[in-house]
Amino acid sequence: MSKYVTAAEAVKVVHSCNRIYVQAAAATPTLLTKALAERASELRDVEVCHMHTEGEAPYAAPELKDSFHVNSFFIGKNVRHTLSAGNGSYTPVFLSEIPRLFRKNILPLDVVFIHVSPPDSHGYCSLGVSVEATKAAIENAKIVIAQVNPKMPRTFGDSVISVSSIDYLVEADMPIYGHGIAPISEQEDKIGAYLASLIEDESTLQMGIGSIPNAALAKLTNHKNLGLHTEMFSDGVIDLIESGVINCKFKEVTKNRALATFLIGSQRLYDFVNDNPFISMRESSFVNDTAVIRRNPKMVAINSAIEVDITGQVCADSIGGKMYSGVGGQMDFIRGASLSEGGKAIIALPSVTKTGESKIVPYLKQGAGVVTTRAHVQYVVTEYGIADLYGKTLSQRAKAMVDIAHPDHREAIDRANFERLKV
Repeated sequence: MSKYVTAAEAVKVVHSCNRIYVQAAAATPTLLTKALAERASELRDVEVCHMHTEGEAPYAAPELKDSFHVNSFFIGKNVRHTLSAGNGSYTPVFLSEIPRLFRKNILPLDVVFIHVSPPDSHGYCSLGVSVEATKAAIENAKIVIAQVNPKMPRTFGDSVISVSSIDYLVEADMPIYGHGIAPISEQEDKIGAYLASLIEDESTLQMGIGSIPNAALAKLTNHKNLGLHTEMFSDGVIDLIESGVINCKFKEVTKNRALATFLIGSQRLYDFVNDNPFISMRESSFVNDTAVIRRNPKMVAINSAIEVDITGQVCADSIGGKMYSGVGGQMDFIRGASLSEGGKAIIALPSVTKTGESKIVPYLKQGAGVVTTRAHVQYVVTEYGIADLYGKTLSQRAKAMVDIAHPDHREAIDRANFERLKV
């Protein structure tokens, strides 16, 4: 009990020039990050590194740039401004490899901020809804500070942590960050139907959050014996698990259990995973390991993109030269699914942006990053159909991509295709 302190007292262990890792996504320990920001006048050159986080990020305020520098492994909305403001950086890295940065001392850690459930009768807490690289951070940081919250779901796997591994405990009682379920548009419903047509019975699924994954999941109610091996999932899988459509009987990795490294959704999701042994939360170095993923037969990876060119190059992290998100786990799963027996690697996206600009393009924007190469993509799906690119020449790919572009843009794309490929 002597480990319990206030947030202000806990963050006094942070010194100038320290590096901190902050647990990600719905488990972001904002009580601790707020207390840290309140010490800005006392600190200089503290590096705060993390993946996407939820809630406010007060340490990312440009006026605090002398005190804090944000190092994003995946850029969230709350810190996106730091790259142009000069108080933030982006480190390109696969989600599967972030734990290695800590274990190999490439990025030595002084302090880690985590968000856990209260200790049980045996002295064990749970990282709950976000393991990702946090386990490696805990094992390698000099000091571990935990925000302890009775609302944090207790999950199993790598999320279990002994209270003896924690140096300071800070009591909190606050909702876990979540996302409601957005309505599915007609466009997204069509994409979901095409995706569902590619998914066979006994497939294992990887898909993320958002209306397109939810649209696909809604079309799978008549499928049988599906598995779940994904870096993250949301509310869309709950009905399929409860109805027995997702039972994980035919997957090879953690058979009979759903596998993820972080979760984000509504309170219904958090209630569902709480104390639920069907859900296994493991570190991203395992969940996103291509060699592990490929062991699942009929592995289906569904990922999104900002734009895709007519040869199959996928930009998913930037808008032109402006960084927007990150590499994440897309390549981990695209490659793992491609190598799986009967697997399918899919990129799904609307044909146009909200402003009507085509997402199927002759050339990626100048400065755009290629997250998934043209050699890795198998299928690209829009509301206009499925482009099967695997084993196709550049000219065959271009024709298939034009066919799934928005009709308003097909002529211009086709013309640019001729100028580029002379076909």
